[in-house]
Amino acid sequence: QVQLVESGGGLVQAGGSLRLSCAASGRPLTRYNMGWFRQAPGKEREFVAALNWNGASTRYADSVKGRFTISRDNANNTVYLQMNSLKQEDTAVYYCAAGGYVLTAGPPDYWGQGTQVTVSS
Repeated sequence: QVQLVESGGGLVQAGGSLRLSCAASGRPLTRYNMGWFRQAPGKEREFVAALNWNGASTRYADSVKGRFTISRDNANNTVYLQMNSLKQEDTAVYYCAAGGYVLTAGPPDYWGQGTQVTVSS
């Protein structure tokens, strides 16, 4: 079992930046490809970004390419999502995800509880 705890969400103005963190426990993070998904009000959960176990391979949704960067620190069992040039349409609950099919934007084995990101005009 892997436990995932997100942090770093909040309220930011459009054009601003936030960095989300996902702290993992239970098993070494190196066992897993990791990813981020998000869910806006009234919409389905959607893929945002993922990276493989050592960070050498990454994948992004078209809507965030060039603005978001996913990274990981396996020594500290943490995954990050750096979000720049934020837009109102980025407003959502952001979920950390581990294992499963995250690297192909598919369902993971494990989910975090989510952290709210709100982008104001």
